[in-house]
Formats: sequence, structure tokens, C-alpha cells
Amino acid sequence: MKNWILSPKQICDLELLQNGGFFPLTGFLSQPDYDSVLDKMRLVNGSLWPIPVVLDVSESFADSIALHDIILLQDEEGNALAHMRIHSAWKPDKTREAQFIFGTTDTIHPGVYTLFHKTNSIYLGGEIEKIQTPKHYDFKNLRHSPKEIKKIFHEKKWDRVIAFQTRNPMHRAHQTLTLIAAKEHQAKLLIHPVSGITKPGDIDYFIRIRCYLKILETYPENHALLSLLPLAMRMAGPREALWHALIRKNYGCTHFIVGRDHAGPGNDKNNQPFYHPYAAQELVKTHEEEIKIKMVPFQEMVFDKIKRRYIPADQIQSESDIARISGTQLRELLQTGAEIPGWFSFPSVIQELRKVYPPKHKQGFTLFFTGLSGSGKSTIANALIQKLHEYCIDRSISLLDGDVVRRMLSSGLGFSKEDRALNIRRIAYVASEITKHNGIAICAQIAPHANTREEARSLIIPYGGFFEIYISTPLLLCEKRDPKGLYQKAHAGLIKNFTGVDDTYEAPKNPDVMIDTSNSSVEDSVNKITDVLFKSGYLQSASQKIPLMETHR
Repeated sequence: MKNWILSPKQICDLELLQNGGFFPLTGFLSQPDYDSVLDKMRLVNGSLWPIPVVLDVSESFADSIALHDIILLQDEEGNALAHMRIHSAWKPDKTREAQFIFGTTDTIHPGVYTLFHKTNSIYLGGEIEKIQTPKHYDFKNLRHSPKEIKKIFHEKKWDRVIAFQTRNPMHRAHQTLTLIAAKEHQAKLLIHPVSGITKPGDIDYFIRIRCYLKILETYPENHALLSLLPLAMRMAGPREALWHALIRKNYGCTHFIVGRDHAGPGNDKNNQPFYHPYAAQELVKTHEEEIKIKMVPFQEMVFDKIKRRYIPADQIQSESDIARISGTQLRELLQTGAEIPGWFSFPSVIQELRKVYPPKHKQGFTLFFTGLSGSGKSTIANALIQKLHEYCIDRSISLLDGDVVRRMLSSGLGFSKEDRALNIRRIAYVASEITKHNGIAICAQIAPHANTREEARSLIIPYGGFFEIYISTPLLLCEKRDPKGLYQKAHAGLIKNFTGVDDTYEAPKNPDVMIDTSNSSVEDSVNKITDVLFKSGYLQSASQKIPLMETHR
């Protein structure tokens, strides 16, 4: 029996297939169901279902199995979670899927990026037979299956329950919104945050859950319940909102709050929203009778400085009376240690968030060098390390040099596009761990392909800063320098797939720093990089750290 090691996203999907959260699904979608979901938001049998849930696998794995085979699904530690009988195997048209599910092929959309760059090329569909549910060792008392939640509702005699979906910490606006909804509909509250995969860059769920536990204390007794949802979000806007409503119906809820831009990923490459802010509400409203869950629509809640309370945005009488703090502004306030007004959040929640957001000059970051062989990456990186030690007394600095990584971590890899991508993925993973622990990672490698550089960015950015440093030295000068004789060997045919000779280099379009060493000295190059770090707040000069002392005469 062949076995497949599930990705974190696939484990989330499997758990909800197993526990009934994805009812009426009993397994991963077959190809006919997948096509029907894309075209009609329905399974072949007519059941409403807006998001494809399939098992994506590599071509090599797909070639090793046949239809009607049974495969074993395992987690990363090798624990057997389920058997799956293969009913369908196909190569999807991912462009078509992106257009139908996300309404765009713009890879700035995190769902599209994941589909194009992190999803395997073959889809499998078939029934699953449960062996055990995925193991969780954290917050076990907050994890409930639909059956368990329904039992709690029954014991509490809660016959009207409003579900509130969230992937962000909750503040006073969210508390006000949920209390108004509960009062209007004479219902109780299920605070149902996502504990699976959310948007890259979101606050990690351990911190979020501690914030939820704090805000739960502010609700009246026997009024709200906190439970975690092991969902892998797709950030698919209106379709995803409808999906969330179906899931909450399976969890026994009678009502579901859909807010402004529900499950939206933000703006596209033209800085325009991917979805109309109330498109999700419109789609859920269209189907609420069929799915038998009442949608509770809400607008943005804003703070009225005159009335000293939160009001819906459509009740604003004068913009000058309104106060708002965006997510970006909140992060800036946390990072700088500035005071956060009491009208915005609860002190206990802010206290938890401050643990995650030390000032920027104490956070980790990655400097990701890219450029042709011989462009000067390693020379500048080594000089930069010396300069950084001048400012970074309490942060470790690690150099991940491309040649050293090749010897120590990637000695078995060649120079095909796939092997190059895996090598960069390994470097990015190590850099993300360094950054996560408030260290500084300096990565100096060719990294010729744009998609692998973007993948590195997405892996690191949740944990700290990421700066792409493009050493744009012209190819002719790199060939002239040729310190290791590699260009000479490549032109002689002794090295294959050598970047700049018989393999392409995709130049970054918007690097954070661009340096051409044909007209920039090492010292000037280092200063150009440190200037960016100072301006972004990741470095602080000695004069900023140490107050001037008075001279006593």
C-alpha cells in the first residue's frame, strides 16, 4: 500500500472531512464533483458546495498508483490518519480554477499564489476511511467536533447560536459587534476562530487564542463559547464566506455573522480590492434559505468620539467625529511601544500582543541577496556582517552563503530548476527560523527564479523583516571577474544549466535595494543597505539607544 505524507493544509481538510465539518463531503472530491463545484458551486448531486477540496499529489506519486487503489494518508511524523480509495486522478487547469474560485489569476492573491506555486500538479479524489483524527497537543479543551459542539449547545439549552468567524485578534469593535448581533437575534455566541492556515503574515494562532481567552472574560456569563476551527482558509472572498456558513451550519449554529470584505485578501497589484466589500454578504444572503442558516450582516464598526461608543459606518454623521486604527497602524503602535487608546482594545489583549511585537530594532530580519555569480554578493554580505555588529549587540547574525549551503545542506542537488527551487526553499526555511528567533539571516545565493524568491519572502515575512537585495552587476563584468573560473567552464560545456550562460536569470522587478558593483564600492554598498534598515526601523544607532550623559565639572 502506497502512503502519502499530508501537508498542513491537507491535514486541516482531512480533519474536517473526518469530523463532519465538511458535510456532505465524505472524501476528497472526484473530478466530476470538482468540475461541478467550479462551474456551479454544487456537487454533481446538486448539494451546494463552493470550494474544491481535493488531495493534490506529485506526478511521480500519481504514476505509482492506479484507480481503485487504496492509499494510506499520514501526518509528517508518520502517524496513520486515514485510508483513501482512489476514484479519480487528473491534472487540473489551475488557471481555470483560479478564475472560478478566486476571480483572478493575480498571484498577489495568496490563494492564487498557493494554487500556482505550492499546490501539486495532480489531483486525487476518493472516499476516506478514518483511522484517527490528527493529533493536537495544544488548547485541547477548546477543540470540538461538530457533534461535541452540538452536545454543548443542547446541555446549555442554547437553541439560537450566532457563529463569529475570525482570523485576527478581537478588540472592542468585535466585542460590540457580536453583542449587538446576539441581542438583536436573542441568541448566544460561538466565537469560532480559525486555528488552521490563514493569510501569510497573520499573527500566529497561539497568540490569537490567548487574546480570545482574554476577551472571552469580557462577555456576560453563559453568553459566549470559544472553540477552534481547524480550517485551511483559501481567502476566496464571497465563495469562502458561503463555505464558512455551510461549515457553521454543520457545527449546529443557526446564525452566521458576515462582515465587510469577509475572507478577502486585501488589494490586488493595482491596489484595488479583490472583491467588493459586501459581495460576500450578497452571496450568502442568496443561499441562506437553502442552507438553513440566517446571515447576520455587519458593516465596519467605527468609534464615535462624541458618543464614546462604536457605531456602524452608515451612522457616521461627521468623519471628524470618528476614530479608527487599522491593522497596519496597530502593528506600528505595538512595534514602537506607543500607547494604544483604551477605546480601541482591552488592556489584557494589548498585553498579550505586546509579547509578539517587540520594537522593530529588536526583531529578526532576513537580507536576501540575489544576483549572478561574480556579481559581488558574498563580498558585500561579509562586509555587511562586520558593519551590523556595530549596531546589533543583542541579535545574532548568520550568513547562509550559497556555496556553503550547497556543500552542507544541498550536496545531493543538481542545477535543474526543481533542484534550484528546493535549495532556495531550504535556505529560506533556515532563514525563517533565524528570523523567528529575533536573529539576522543574510542569504547570499544566485536565486535566479522570481517565484522561488517570492516563496522565500512568503515563508519569512510572518516572522520579521525581509529585504530583497539585488546585486545587478552586468553579466559582462561578472564574466570578466570570474573568480572561481565557473563562466569559463560553462562556456566550455563543462558545467550545464549555469545561470547567465545556458540558464536564464529573472531580474527582480521591485527589489528593496539594488546595487551595481560596477559603480558602487563595497563600503557604499553596505551603507546603502544599512540606510534602508535604519529607515525601516530594524536598526537603531547608538545615539538612539543611549541617552547623552551630562558632563559633571
